[in-house]
Amino acid sequence: MSMSLDGFVTGPDQGPGNGLGDGGEVLHEWFFEAGGRPRETAGSPGSVNGRIVDEAMSTRAVITGRGTFEAANGWGGDHHDGVPIYVLSRSPAPAWAAQWPAVHYVSDVAAAARDAKHAAGDRNVLVHGASVLVRRALTAGVLDELEIHLIPVLLGDGRRLFESLGIEPSRLERIRVLEGEGGVTHVRYRAPGRRQGNS
Repeated sequence: MSMSLDGFVTGPDQGPGNGLGDGGEVLHEWFFEAGGRPRETAGSPGSVNGRIVDEAMSTRAVITGRGTFEAANGWGGDHHDGVPIYVLSRSPAPAWAAQWPAVHYVSDVAAAARDAKHAAGDRNVLVHGASVLVRRALTAGVLDELEIHLIPVLLGDGRRLFESLGIEPSRLERIRVLEGEGGVTHVRYRAPGRRQGNS
């Protein structure tokens, strides 16, 4: 997740037609500048941000929250390379998304993780969503790693990634820090309760 220095993953006034909130698009500029979707190249050759984009696009399944998925208009039914997309939702797929073969609406985060890991085989699964999905995945123990793309901006308000998680205080193991272009810092942590070698 891309996150502002003050902990927000959207700007204020997020809602239909304003999925990233006011000013929230600044959180993802690095991704698109580095060759993110819509994507014509495999990232910016030799750039750290390009490497991170390539890693995200090499995943073989996606788990996302309904709010993220629907705010992005379902990425047109294809997040990248036709990989399966598991949308965590208590509601069935809306009519506009129901006919996309790669899209699967599921209500249980553990089932979504199981199916996504099976679909991905020996490759990684991209978990793509804001606070509700992160909270449910952390409490269910299905996340192996957390990667935060820290953007040097203060949004002042919006949706926080880590708010009301409902978990015990946890110390995370930092396993990678990369200094990206444009002041972006990419930090990867092992998720609470996970040890090296967990799938």
